[in-house]
Amino acid sequence: MAHPTYTSAQLASLRELLKANNLSAFFIPTEDAHQSEYIADCDKRREFISGFTGSAGSAVVSMTEAALFTDGRYFLQASQQLDQNWLLMKQAEASGLKKTLPQGSSLVPVENLVDQVWGSKRPARPTNPVTIQETKYAGKSHTEKLSDLRNSLQEKGVYGTVVSALDEIAWLFNLRGSDIECNPVFFSYALVTKDTTTLYVDEAKLSPAVKQHLGSEIAVKPYEQVFEDLRQTRSALEAHKQKLLITPRTSLALQIAVGADNTEEGRSLITDAKAVKNQVELEGMRQCQLRDGAALIKYFAWLENQLKNGAKLSEVQATDKLEKFRKEQEDFVGLSFDTISSTGANGAIIHYKPEPETCKIIDINEIYLCDSGAQFKDGTTDTTRTYHFGTPTAYQKRCFTRVLQGHIAIDEAVFPNGVTGYLLDPWARKALWEDGLDFRHGTGHGVGAFLNVHEGPHGIGTRIAYNDTPLQAGMVVTNEPGYYEDGAFGIRIENILLVQEVKTPNNFGNRGYLGFEHVTLVPIGLNLIDRELLTPREKAWINRYHVKVAETIAPLLEDDDLALQWLKRETTAI
Repeated sequence: MAHPTYTSAQLASLRELLKANNLSAFFIPTEDAHQSEYIADCDKRREFISGFTGSAGSAVVSMTEAALFTDGRYFLQASQQLDQNWLLMKQAEASGLKKTLPQGSSLVPVENLVDQVWGSKRPARPTNPVTIQETKYAGKSHTEKLSDLRNSLQEKGVYGTVVSALDEIAWLFNLRGSDIECNPVFFSYALVTKDTTTLYVDEAKLSPAVKQHLGSEIAVKPYEQVFEDLRQTRSALEAHKQKLLITPRTSLALQIAVGADNTEEGRSLITDAKAVKNQVELEGMRQCQLRDGAALIKYFAWLENQLKNGAKLSEVQATDKLEKFRKEQEDFVGLSFDTISSTGANGAIIHYKPEPETCKIIDINEIYLCDSGAQFKDGTTDTTRTYHFGTPTAYQKRCFTRVLQGHIAIDEAVFPNGVTGYLLDPWARKALWEDGLDFRHGTGHGVGAFLNVHEGPHGIGTRIAYNDTPLQAGMVVTNEPGYYEDGAFGIRIENILLVQEVKTPNNFGNRGYLGFEHVTLVPIGLNLIDRELLTPREKAWINRYHVKVAETIAPLLEDDDLALQWLKRETTAI
């Protein structure tokens, strides 16, 4: 169980600064200046001020109160980590902050007051080297991507665009980094106009090979220079009545630098292009899932064997072993997020991260949930499996089977072009709803190709924003329904899916139809299945899936008899 962090001292210091700056409150988002979901240690301001370590949520501190806003994935975790100074606001983070301000209030940009409280103890900004993502993995050169972007800018009738999302920059220039743990990105900005391309990055990060890769057509300037350069463009933009495209996630500081009247807000052209993978990227996603599947099967076989032989393994010790199996795989770069290794009640904390000082010993008599992923040069993985290495209860089996039925419903879905993940989401919940159960997270998120494990703009879930982006052939999305019972257990089954065209007997409206190809190949967990609940079609899906897992992964396990035998047992037909 997590313990609260005592925050009285830092809150007192922050309130002194509020008073000195004549401010009534201070807003502290989770994200960094690039609106990154996962952030470097130097940008974990909300965590520093509140003690809450979850990856989503915002804090507001006034002279008399401190409140943390987060969503349902983190209610339990936040309740354990916040001390008596904080109010936990159980609702999703507000969007459009300006619109939600009390009457008579205004949003004022100031120097970051949390940084001043943090002082010399704040970690330094990373300066890790940048690497090249070769075309054999990317499938398209960065010069082609820049040309496509300029064509799109011309179609929109804008002068250029400011790029601040780190994964967009990495994708656009076919570069990767390691400035943020588990995310192969580097701190940078980019300015792309109809005539010029400028990359703002610490030049010390760039090797001669990277500079040669970028070529003479791309100017390289210091990271912070972007603000001055944008100020310099204001007069030219105003004189010619032209605008720069920014997205709703562009920082206010960048918009102020160029002038709000000189910008046009719209969807990111790069995010939309990045979301639809080319054939090289799709094949890379298939291939890395095979190697990752082999590592996971070795791990689960090893873990079960250890537990049945009486070993006492902590949740963290288990994750260390899983990482070791992954490191043995070709083209492994690192993890794609902190592994969720959770036994019993810890599984109900949806984004639980085990810590050496507080984690549990894995209990063979409890459900074990493991959500993990890796970064490979040819793709990114994200897999969740829920197993019981002892004897599950009838209730646990019923809950697991309802989750599995939702997983199968999404996997088998066939739908016309134009359908969004928002519309598909109820398919994942129907079986759970029949038992009065549900889960407080999305059913699926986009996944990058050796990039961020969470990638927009598409997804499957109840977020209304998902209804703005129809699923398209070439997109990658997860399928991960679950169920979580506080104080007892958690269940989640997650595969990565590739959206693909599907041939149907008819083609109503001449729209064309889509479906999914599952590329994650790891056994489901036979002893948790209540077979009486399954339809013949669902049983057939499970058997087909397990045949594919066995036939595809077994050749990769020839050096591990324990894993081979476990795979054989766990893919037995039902």
